[in-house]
Amino acid sequence: MKPVMLGMLAESALHIGAGRSAGIIDLPVAREGATDAPFVAGSGVKGALRDRARQLRRADVDVEREFGKPDHAGALAFSDARLLLLPVRSLTGSYKWLTCPLVLERYRRDLERCGSPRQVPAIAVGAGALGAGKDGLFLEERELAVTGPLPAGLVEAVAPLLHHDATRRRLAAQLVVVSDDDFAWFCRYALPIAARNQLDPETKTSKNLWYEETLPTDTLLYTLVIARDAASEGWLASLFPPGDPYLQLGGNETVGHGWVAVTAS
Repeated sequence: MKPVMLGMLAESALHIGAGRSAGIIDLPVAREGATDAPFVAGSGVKGALRDRARQLRRADVDVEREFGKPDHAGALAFSDARLLLLPVRSLTGSYKWLTCPLVLERYRRDLERCGSPRQVPAIAVGAGALGAGKDGLFLEERELAVTGPLPAGLVEAVAPLLHHDATRRRLAAQLVVVSDDDFAWFCRYALPIAARNQLDPETKTSKNLWYEETLPTDTLLYTLVIARDAASEGWLASLFPPGDPYLQLGGNETVGHGWVAVTAS
């Protein structure tokens, strides 16, 4: 069976915890060991989709058959959710969506696994960046020269993963391709960090102060779901009917984190 690709656009901050502290950040996000790119483990994706299926209470879906149970594998297999576009603050606009040749190469390979007709152009980026405009590009505290436009076909290859029409329309103006090294730098140092606190209910003094890292709103990830048989493949997209594309992913649900808009493509 061919995998189904699910695009996940963050509607709120995402905290996909690493389960350990790194430096001054008490709760960092999970990252790939080799690239430092944030990701969501396949087990987290599976758990969120399983919970979604259980909430729908559909009579035609056997949740344990599709997702498995102790000592029995399910009919669905899940990949990690990979980062495709990272929002980064910019002085030359509200923000820019960053990606890089390595990320796009992986995306191209995953599209081929899905048998998708979408084509991701091969891209080489030097010291600057590719995107709209001709002047310098200010991202966080760094300045990059715009050395050329976006490659033809790139916007069309990425846009189907975005659920909202208005979001797709601004993709061409905000998408920027930087080098692999620059993208790794922004993954390490440009994610939001929030101070959170627990107060004593009587004295209102601090009992526990901690720092938590998140992926920002409008981060775009994607994952692959592979059905082992035709019956399971048929209902997967119906988990997200028109008007209700939302899935809660990761931690901090009660403070509004983790909501993503899902698009099957």
